[in-house]
Amino acid sequence: MTLPTSELADGMPTCDFTIVGATGDLSLRKLVPALYRREAEDQLRPGTRIIGVSRSDLDDDGYRAVVGEALAHHIGDELDPVVVVRLLARVHHLVLDAATPDGWHLLHHLLKEGDPDAVRVFYLATAPALFGPICHRLDEIGVVDPSARVVLEKPIGTDLASARAVNDAVGQVFDEQQIFRIDHYLGKESVQNLLVTRFANTFLEPLWNSRWVDHVQITVSETLGVGERGDYYDGSGALRDMVQNHLLQLLCLVAMEPPTYVGRETVRDEKLKVLQALKPMSADDVDRDTVRGRYGQGLADGVAVPSYTEELGRPGSATETFVALRAEVQNWRWAGVPFYLRTGKRMDRKISEIVVVFKEPPHAMFPHHEGTQPSPAANRLHIQVQPDEGMQLHMTAKEPGPGGIRLRPVSLDLSYATAFDARMPDAYERLLMDVIRGNPTLFMRRDEVEAAWTWVEPILRRWSVTPDRPRRYPAGTSGPTAAATLIERDGRTWQESDHD
Repeated sequence: MTLPTSELADGMPTCDFTIVGATGDLSLRKLVPALYRREAEDQLRPGTRIIGVSRSDLDDDGYRAVVGEALAHHIGDELDPVVVVRLLARVHHLVLDAATPDGWHLLHHLLKEGDPDAVRVFYLATAPALFGPICHRLDEIGVVDPSARVVLEKPIGTDLASARAVNDAVGQVFDEQQIFRIDHYLGKESVQNLLVTRFANTFLEPLWNSRWVDHVQITVSETLGVGERGDYYDGSGALRDMVQNHLLQLLCLVAMEPPTYVGRETVRDEKLKVLQALKPMSADDVDRDTVRGRYGQGLADGVAVPSYTEELGRPGSATETFVALRAEVQNWRWAGVPFYLRTGKRMDRKISEIVVVFKEPPHAMFPHHEGTQPSPAANRLHIQVQPDEGMQLHMTAKEPGPGGIRLRPVSLDLSYATAFDARMPDAYERLLMDVIRGNPTLFMRRDEVEAAWTWVEPILRRWSVTPDRPRRYPAGTSGPTAAATLIERDGRTWQESDHD
């Protein structure tokens, strides 16, 4: 089955964009604002409709009021009333329960009333257990055609077997090229710019290998606790929630080989090779190279906050809210280069970054230099994914002045906010438009998802049979001390960005 090519000159076809789970947090916090921003940029074509599906007892006007409130809350003072009116004119709502067959014919009728050439996008902002049943409902009512696309939010399963079950169920209705498994990290400007930085600049790519790179660090830390996601999170934990998808995807983009060109399948082919090259974790590897933690009471932004178990109301929970681990990519380019990953909730700062640490010069030409630094610091490339997207290249320079040579670390800074006179779009804005265009480059393919689970599963199995519980760390800190020990035993330390 091939996707239709009858798209407009700018690559954006007319679309019926159906959101299943339309009154949930994801829909109102991320999807609706993203569609508003694209409306403001005139990227939604005439005839495009937004169809909300939920169990909430709302008619079209009621749902439009909910959407308007969400826009006012999440867009704020930048909200343009004219754009709001245009967007709300596209909005409809149907009361349906995704778990039952009743009433789905209403969606069939509504879709048939629209543009017969419109691309149909079904965004499943629901629990993964409903992905398969919803797809079968759509098939039963006859609304899945060659132009249809379905978007799946992570997590895709909780282990390899459940991921395969979800993929099998969805794949019975949609061809693989119609399935868009979304990871919003891949839509961020700095993540996409990583490919450009590596492959469009000839000075850097020759250094991007084990000869010149000492190690790589990937950090995704959050200051918030589990909040209203407690029920989901306690059955998931940081390894499933963050490492299996977000952090491994970032690792893939750092480690992948140059594709022939940046296109529909070439990037995903190269990412898959990285996942397949990850050194499998034995039980001893898990014990030595992974750390799991759970936040206790502490301070967040100067305010006392409860521990994870207190916030959750489950004193016996053994779920981890922090993971640090050491991984290796066993191929020609990266042999012997460790990749250190860490992620956690209730940390001391909210930041997502990649740090590539280069090896020190092979010969100390300035053994008697003066200055505050005992020796030149290693060159490092900081790629900041959020909150302030940009890059810093840390170098060593001579401090101006007469007399002896004084070496001083300096940095070349690129801030997207100041370098480009344009608003940085939210990741969902780009990804939703890519779905409508039918461009899968920034989405995960089935074999990627399953390869990631294949690597993560031995960690989950080992943790499930070891008596050790997650190590406690105070809220508002950088995690358990064992995470520092993990990297320091290799003679390295966690790098922190200069931008807080």
